[in-house]
Amino acid sequence: MWMKLESAFEFLLWNSRLVVLFAVIASLLVALAVFYMTSVDAWHLLQEILLYGNPSIDDHALEALHARAVAHAVSIVDGYLLATILLIFAMGLYELFISKIDIANDARSSRVLFIRSLDDLKDRLGKVILLILVVSFFERSLAMQVENFTQLLFLAVGIALVAVALYLTHRGNAHHRLQEEDEEHHA
Repeated sequence: MWMKLESAFEFLLWNSRLVVLFAVIASLLVALAVFYMTSVDAWHLLQEILLYGNPSIDDHALEALHARAVAHAVSIVDGYLLATILLIFAMGLYELFISKIDIANDARSSRVLFIRSLDDLKDRLGKVILLILVVSFFERSLAMQVENFTQLLFLAVGIALVAVALYLTHRGNAHHRLQEEDEEHHA
């Protein structure tokens, strides 16, 4: 009796992982929606950029169009990065909790999406989130009107912090790659 109850409980417990499918499907749908919205934004930006070569536009309007186009382009990069996070998250959850994605194990497929653990998923998401933060900082710094030395100093400190964050991420990646190569060599 106890063995049947234990077996039934373990069956239920093991299959409860399938609830993660809701997060996988929702993340995938939101990723597709963000890809769509960002692509529409990119299309509108391309249409607006076509006006850039119009000789009847005065210099002030041309500068304003240029500034809007650059800011919009940065916003598009931000949108695609967000959609990528959601896609990586959906695939990572699926591989960790449901099943390995067979086609992903193909030798020709990208190793970027190869998720072996929650730490791998966290690492990949963290890198893309850092990219979004860098892009957002860039977008805000483009719009910033520097009016005094203090604002210029804050901007410089912000740029230095972004550079340090990117350096540390790159350094961590190099260390992680060396560990993986060492593990593969010893295996």
